[in-house]
Amino acid sequence: MILNLLKSPIFYAITAGLAALLVLCTHGKGNSAAAPFQPGGAPRVVLVELFTSEGCSSCPPADALLKKLSEQQPVEGVQIVALEEHVDYWNNLGWADPYSSNEYSQRQSDYAQVFGNDGVYTPQMVVDGRKEFVGSHGTEAREAIQKAASLPKAEVALTAGANFSSDMRVLEIQIKNLSEVSLHDTAELWVAVTEKDLQTDVKAGENSGETLKHAAVVRSLRKVDSLRDSAVYKGQTQLSLDPKWKKENLTAVVFVAEKRSRKIIGVATTALNVTPASH
Repeated sequence: MILNLLKSPIFYAITAGLAALLVLCTHGKGNSAAAPFQPGGAPRVVLVELFTSEGCSSCPPADALLKKLSEQQPVEGVQIVALEEHVDYWNNLGWADPYSSNEYSQRQSDYAQVFGNDGVYTPQMVVDGRKEFVGSHGTEAREAIQKAASLPKAEVALTAGANFSSDMRVLEIQIKNLSEVSLHDTAELWVAVTEKDLQTDVKAGENSGETLKHAAVVRSLRKVDSLRDSAVYKGQTQLSLDPKWKKENLTAVVFVAEKRSRKIIGVATTALNVTPASH
């Protein structure tokens, strides 16, 4: 009976159908996965966040690591975009960090809930919202960056608009392939302004007497929009720039994150040191 079934036309039809289904599934998986890095190709963009404080004695090595990652770009085929976020819960311990904000402390607390941590700590590095670890661990950072770079991402294009003033920038944002990487969660669009080449001569606290040099310090961070079931997004957002910030050192970072998981699924960046148009 079994032998006769194996030789029957029904068996051959079922076998052919299964083979076709296997080819279709394999082809689908090939389209959704991130392609391996090819020399000369566009780099994969990975967002690296560091939660730090000038009042924390173990933070300077992590600051130095983030600075190295963002300035030297040591991971082949990857563009590392840095966000140095200064928390404020160290401020009452001897030194008030001039770049700190409760907003960044809250963002770190939100990550703690997602990662299942009992609390927050500094220095903490978070790669693409997927992996967290002590921010001074260079080997772990590179491994996490390489892994994040292998995952599929939405395509994010970012340009500075033509109409702006000395204290205002307009960003043009376009996002493609969002539905392919965020199928089960609402996506949120965020924009940050960072400033590089900042340093502080610390006068008190655990780092008293030290001159601390920073990477891309986050000057502002806000959610722009919520994106639901959208394959393509086009929009604008305005950035207000503090006159005290050095325009030549400013960068805009736009990223897309899943609301619940907080995973980063798309990143783009552009310099803001464009000379304002004359009127």
